[in-house]
Amino acid sequence: MRILVTNDDGYHAPGLEVLEEIAARFSDDVWVCAPSEEQSGAGHSLTLNRPVRLQKFAERRFAVTGTPTDSVMMALREVMDAPPDLILSGVNRGANLGDDITYSGTVSAAIEGALAGIRSVALSQVYSRDRDDGGDMFAAARQWGARALGPLLDTPFADRTLVNVNFPPRAADAVKGIRVVRQGFHDYSRGSVVEGRDPRGFRYFWFGLHAIEHTLDHGTDLEAIDEGYIAVTPLQLDLTHHSSLGPMAERYEV
Repeated sequence: MRILVTNDDGYHAPGLEVLEEIAARFSDDVWVCAPSEEQSGAGHSLTLNRPVRLQKFAERRFAVTGTPTDSVMMALREVMDAPPDLILSGVNRGANLGDDITYSGTVSAAIEGALAGIRSVALSQVYSRDRDDGGDMFAAARQWGARALGPLLDTPFADRTLVNVNFPPRAADAVKGIRVVRQGFHDYSRGSVVEGRDPRGFRYFWFGLHAIEHTLDHGTDLEAIDEGYIAVTPLQLDLTHHSSLGPMAERYEV
């Protein structure tokens, strides 16, 4: 089995090394093609206003001066002599839960793989300042990654679907298990923009990354992580709200 590994935290991110370790459990044909710099929050964006450059570090190891989507496209079209059987994106430093997935470069790299018809999985390690991980932030992902990924390798994926996996911020032996759950939702009305001043007195702004409130609806990824489980969520690329098609069409027929 041929595996392509990528991420959005950048080629030198420690989570990428963890993901390579996980991939090596299943194959000795592992390729790396990741952004050269951190691209967190890039979503499913393409680099269109400047050239993208490709750097080769070693056999089957490449970095791209662009987004996670750029990296997957370059891997499939320029780097690899044959398409992979599996694309793994991560392990992201931080959660990709609920509607945060719409911002996620980690998930978007897997989306690009799904669009290409390749089995694709995004993996993220939830981070907490009060984490119980024994000092290794990626402890849960490192120890549970193969167990979470293994069953997905022979599970049929519908067209234009992918799987999003999140590991709780716990020591590996404190993880309670794995749940297959739906996507939850956050309350973004409480988000913040933090204002500051640079040395010349000009204003600048940071988007606040404080905890966003959410309701722990039953059967969601948010609930699973909160209760100490690994959250496995199948996602689809069809964003159509099908039940609105008929009523909306009737509006135009009047």
